[in-house]
Amino acid sequence: MKRILVVGATSGIATACMRRWVRDGGARLFLIARDEEKLEQTAADLRVRGAEVHACVIDATDLGGHAGMIEAAIAALGQIDIALIAHGMLPDQSACERDADLALQSLAVNGTSVIALLTHLANVLEAQRSGCLAVITSVAADRGRPSNYVYGCAKAAVSTFCEGLRARLFRCGVHVIDVRPGYVATPMTQDLLLPRRLVAHPDAIARCILTGIERRTDVLYTPAFWGLIMLVVRSIPRFAFNRMRL
Repeated sequence: MKRILVVGATSGIATACMRRWVRDGGARLFLIARDEEKLEQTAADLRVRGAEVHACVIDATDLGGHAGMIEAAIAALGQIDIALIAHGMLPDQSACERDADLALQSLAVNGTSVIALLTHLANVLEAQRSGCLAVITSVAADRGRPSNYVYGCAKAAVSTFCEGLRARLFRCGVHVIDVRPGYVATPMTQDLLLPRRLVAHPDAIARCILTGIERRTDVLYTPAFWGLIMLVVRSIPRFAFNRMRL
């Protein structure tokens, strides 16, 4: 039975992952989220499905609370086999362009809070000499596009951090997987006008994540076609890219 810490446990992708873990063989779960009501609903749903669930309410941007939160998770679980970092926000790019505070808030939620958590968790798993850090970033990390560069730069910072962390932890048997989804049908994207054929269901993303963890994949584009799409986007010459509306 896997012992799993999930930060951002009320997100659509995280919930789909946890349901699959429970269905595929059971799990002991320690859930972290900032919305107490949604967290309790998520925990209750998982308990009905047969999981052992512990829950803790904390805002991931409360950096001072990270160490205590992880200590509580270890006390409840014994050790951490998988840590899934799934929290985040999709900021309004136009609003961020007008308001530096909003831009910095996005960086705090999507960037620095994740890096802080990974720093604590890496030390724990390194001492264990086992485990997996699964981090949900985004295809937006691959190139700074005018439509979402505030969000993208935070995700890019996390992806670069994961790359270095993966190399550091490789020798002690700890795996770091950088999960880069494209468009996903979640509350975060429900108000956006997105091409329907490119929008994936959270359960499809969850299936890919669990497979990627088992296969020890380093960077996971999900659905897989996003790897090809972003290869094309990264290959566009800068003189042409600057004239495009992406």
